[in-house]
Amino acid sequence: MRILAIDPGERRLGVAVSDPTGIIAVPVEVIQRRGWAKDLARLRHLMEIYQVTEIVVGLPLTESGTVGPQARVAARFAERLRASLAVPVTEVDERYSTVAAERSLRESGAGRAARRRRDAVAAALILQPMLDRARRNETLRGSGGDAMLAP
Repeated sequence: MRILAIDPGERRLGVAVSDPTGIIAVPVEVIQRRGWAKDLARLRHLMEIYQVTEIVVGLPLTESGTVGPQARVAARFAERLRASLAVPVTEVDERYSTVAAERSLRESGAGRAARRRRDAVAAALILQPMLDRARRNETLRGSGGDAMLAP
């Protein structure tokens, strides 16, 4: 089971995918937006390559956690994906993922060319907490609920 995460923007789609074990989110690519049909074709191609069974779309909520104009655009994008694809599409709060990705790349000493992958890194930052939660839940289920998890 692999999950594809998308950080939707007006000009670009950042894309990340989980590794086959569902432990690590890996940045894949940045898709330059070229219209719905071309964007969807590229996403379908990536879904086939990575055998994706679920999609996560980042929803950029406002600082107060409400749905603003950008989040409405992302929600419409997710709805179009639901109507076009035969896999579950989930929306998740992704406040500050792009800012965090930019800071992470800058702090790692990544050059300008590497920083162009910022949107893909942001998608990985959207996906990783979901993978971590799923793994914690699986650990709890596998231990009968008696496992102690470190904070």
